[in-house]
Amino acid sequence: MTSLRRQTVRIRPRLDLHVRVGGEGSPVLVLHGAPGPAALTPLAEHLARNHYVVAPTHPGWEGTARPDDLDSVPALAAVCLELLDRLGLSRVTVVGTSFGGWVATQVALDGREGQVSRLVLMDAIGPVIPGHRITVPGGPPTPRPSDPAARPPARGGPPARTTAALRAYTGPDMEDPELLPRLGKLALPVLVIWGGDDTVVTPAYGRAYADAFPRSRFALVPGAGHLPLREEPEAVLALLDDFLGAQDGPHASDVPDVSDVPWSS
Repeated sequence: MTSLRRQTVRIRPRLDLHVRVGGEGSPVLVLHGAPGPAALTPLAEHLARNHYVVAPTHPGWEGTARPDDLDSVPALAAVCLELLDRLGLSRVTVVGTSFGGWVATQVALDGREGQVSRLVLMDAIGPVIPGHRITVPGGPPTPRPSDPAARPPARGGPPARTTAALRAYTGPDMEDPELLPRLGKLALPVLVIWGGDDTVVTPAYGRAYADAFPRSRFALVPGAGHLPLREEPEAVLALLDDFLGAQDGPHASDVPDVSDVPWSS
């Protein structure tokens, strides 16, 4: 895997974004969820073998400051778009997991034409889907001992500042009732990956999320919960490689059909 280097990018006065970057090729923006950027390090390093990866730390995580006006998902998405501008990137693939998936969707919705080219969501939250509610887990699942991407959870749970930052961005209900109706305007290719045993946001929620996009594929990962990258990393990385490889190839206008791989449906 390719190691990423750390750098700080000045977004605006009193807001410096901590970012890990590395690799070469088409750009990919990787957005983490509540567990923080370390949980996506294996993903970012894997993608950096064939892509230029940008993996920011959301303000409020890992001891970073969150300005008071950074108090919603759209506000955080605006910071991500400013980051892309600062780095001179366009036609970016945006990958997000859980809360980061919500931010990724908002980035795709709010970006200028040509700024975002495709979207990958993994067990993402965000929209209100009738009949389905988000169930906040009591703690992270226990990773398989053989999983090299496993990271032991921090003792005592996430820091209070991180929890406060998450709530500031998402609100108490952790959902946006106006998000789902807007997804129909996104014509870009979308891959939605979901853990078959996710109890935070169920596969039925994920299918409804995917169906709201005009050009999407839904890939189920059996045996995985809310963090399929931790629990079934090989399956998740294979899905991503298939999707990104097809998009970078001669038929880049098509969404790859991943329905025939063993772990999807």
